[in-house]
Amino acid sequence: MLVKDLYQDCLLYEETSLAHYLYHLLAEKKISLECDSFKIDLNRADHQKVAEMIENNGFHKVGIYSLKMNQKAFAFIYASSQEEAIQYYTKSFQKTPLNCHEYPLDLELTRGNGILTFRDLKKEFKSFPAIAGYFVRGRIPQNPQGRF
Repeated sequence: MLVKDLYQDCLLYEETSLAHYLYHLLAEKKISLECDSFKIDLNRADHQKVAEMIENNGFHKVGIYSLKMNQKAFAFIYASSQEEAIQYYTKSFQKTPLNCHEYPLDLELTRGNGILTFRDLKKEFKSFPAIAGYFVRGRIPQNPQGRF
């Protein structure tokens, strides 16, 4: 796999730390986009510079979390961490969830006659944390925005 392919995958799958390392090594001309990605030595990077880039760029990974509302209902929330999802749920519903689990962004769900992933659905939101939707066992999934 070439560095350019790995870099694209990092951006697509929000692997921000590795994307920053690759960007830094490319900017310092220690690797090129045509290099074999399996031969990359991350120890050639200035770890302090990369850490500052990660801290200052404002780009943070957002995941999807399922928060159990009661025995049959679940809210799905986009957040940067489990703690943020729980805080947002508690603020939104004035109660704590029964549990909270992260789901893969590539999990498929149906909407209307189509299939999409949580990653696809995330593109419809402008800010996070955000409620993606609700699921009630025994019912067709829906939410106030009609997203799924």
